[in-house]
Amino acid sequence: MELPELAARWMHALTPTAYIPLSHAEIERALLDSLRELPESPEAVGKRLVSLHATGPDSLSATIEVLSPTFELPLLARLSSAYAQAMRLDAFDQQEQIKVAIVRAKQRVERTLQVSEARFQEVFDSAALGIAITDLTGRCVEANDTLAEIVGLPSGAEVVDHDLKEFYRPEDLAVLGASYRNLSEGRVDRFRDQRELIRADGEPVWVHLVVSVLRDADGRPTHHVTMVEDISELHLLQRSLDHQLLHDSLTGLSNRQHFVTQVERLLDGGPITLYHLGLDAFSVVNIGLGQDTGDKLLKIVASRLGKLAAEKNAVVARIGGDEFGFLTTNDNVTSTVEEIQDVLGEPTFVDDHGIALSASIGVVDRPPSFVTATELMRCANAALRQAKARGKRQWALHDPHDDARRRGKYALAASMPGAWEHGEIEIVYAPVHDLETREVLGAVARLHWDDLSHNDTMALADSTGLSLPIGRWLLREACAQAARWAEEFGDGAPTLHVALGALQSRDEDLVADVKRTLDETGLPPDRLRIALDISSVLAGDDNAVVLHDSGIVTALDGFRGGHDELAVLTEVPVRSVITRAPAPTPDSPLHQAMRALIATVHGFGVRFGVDEVHTLADAEHWRQAGADGVIGLLPALTAAEVTDLLRAASQPPEAS
Repeated sequence: MELPELAARWMHALTPTAYIPLSHAEIERALLDSLRELPESPEAVGKRLVSLHATGPDSLSATIEVLSPTFELPLLARLSSAYAQAMRLDAFDQQEQIKVAIVRAKQRVERTLQVSEARFQEVFDSAALGIAITDLTGRCVEANDTLAEIVGLPSGAEVVDHDLKEFYRPEDLAVLGASYRNLSEGRVDRFRDQRELIRADGEPVWVHLVVSVLRDADGRPTHHVTMVEDISELHLLQRSLDHQLLHDSLTGLSNRQHFVTQVERLLDGGPITLYHLGLDAFSVVNIGLGQDTGDKLLKIVASRLGKLAAEKNAVVARIGGDEFGFLTTNDNVTSTVEEIQDVLGEPTFVDDHGIALSASIGVVDRPPSFVTATELMRCANAALRQAKARGKRQWALHDPHDDARRRGKYALAASMPGAWEHGEIEIVYAPVHDLETREVLGAVARLHWDDLSHNDTMALADSTGLSLPIGRWLLREACAQAARWAEEFGDGAPTLHVALGALQSRDEDLVADVKRTLDETGLPPDRLRIALDISSVLAGDDNAVVLHDSGIVTALDGFRGGHDELAVLTEVPVRSVITRAPAPTPDSPLHQAMRALIATVHGFGVRFGVDEVHTLADAEHWRQAGADGVIGLLPALTAAEVTDLLRAASQPPEAS
């Protein structure tokens, strides 16, 4: 919702709750300014509401109701707290005026002015706050009915002769006694405090105290004036907001924010161990049995982990959808992991379904004291991802070296869009060699960036969702270059080979992209070879069949020789398969097995190619095993370098 519209709604919700001495347009302008300031300084907005006199009983709740769909709860909690503080300060300012009136009235009483006595008594008795006048020992000499109501006595007269200390908690007496002495001795003019009093019936009540001193004509202290405001409801609201901000609403456990705070606190206290739990196959429960069942199961998991945490004096929190944090001190990692798996693995019936869970667990054990809580949480998460990669019910210790390697990889992936935009990713062309004739059969278009191979670059692109646009760019640019070679060199131009990543291979728009690219670049279809990632074909994608029907020769990249992959060759019309594997030396037991596999592939009428072959010795080993072609014998070249070679090859030899 736009801010002006929100300001208008706020104004219409606010004006019925209190008398604000401004026009609607002025109120709306002030609220619009507050909305703009709210993300940066909610405290200032809370104070401004009080300064506008939006101080009715329902003013704050109307504000929260209007703003909560747009702004986050922590921000509104800060606004509410500042509003309440400003309300108190405003009340206390008024109370200070009352106190001055009281003092003046008392002075006039002492001068036997009956009119002033009546005026003082009216202010004293009708004040909305409790007021007690005590001597310097704490004995109450006068109190109003409001104070009596707060402390649970019938009337102000019943409070007289009581010592105010009777209503203070014993543990607060020392602090409050020192504050009263500071007043009497002139060290401070007044003090404010927030305390829990004990009513006459034993019930607690939270109050805000403002205490000042009365002096005689010679300036000597004679009495204390204690003003008391009942803030029990506000205190409960604040506690409720604090709980909501720091706890998970579903399970009641600490949330991530609170857990990080607890980690920070314990980091300085000695060796700790942090466990990051991810429930295995929890999505199966959510999808198969419904989200309500999943929520019930999460509550059960939270209860079990909470009991285990109580036994081990540990801290537990829900830090994500199906992820939990578990923090211990002086711990045996192996036994704790087993205990966690045991409590989770105990079957339980939820909505008549017997369910048991396990967890993958990332562990950071005894981190150095200088590490931050945020970094510790990140390390635990990295260890959890490593554990999940191993399968279900696995756990992994954080490995700093492996973590550094993975972070470097992710940093590269994150910077790839910028590198592509700035032209740092380029297209190079690697020759495809026939192993029998040693001829160049074509050129494979590859991505080259930051010394990474094509496959590594495409893998990073897959991890960031960039593989589709960058793959389309590679296809379009390579086809345009191949069309220029075909136009200049005719039959001497190399056939273009393009290997697609896994996502692009199963893209529903792939065939349309290929046809559109050929139409726009003018490259004949017979000059293009498309290598699809074999995983897309195994998943049932029919792009290979449709491309073949469109007259485009296709291959399967990533071939490993499994039964399912061999079965695909009977169903999908492909020209060749491409593998990446170590060269089988003639004296290796693998050599005969690879010969048999290649012979089987040939039996389907399909050629066998090998990528990433960089030495003549490896190429010879592959030739002996029966392979047809290899990629990588010569370094990949830029388009300009390939053009220079083609031009040199097309020149007639000079006459001797």
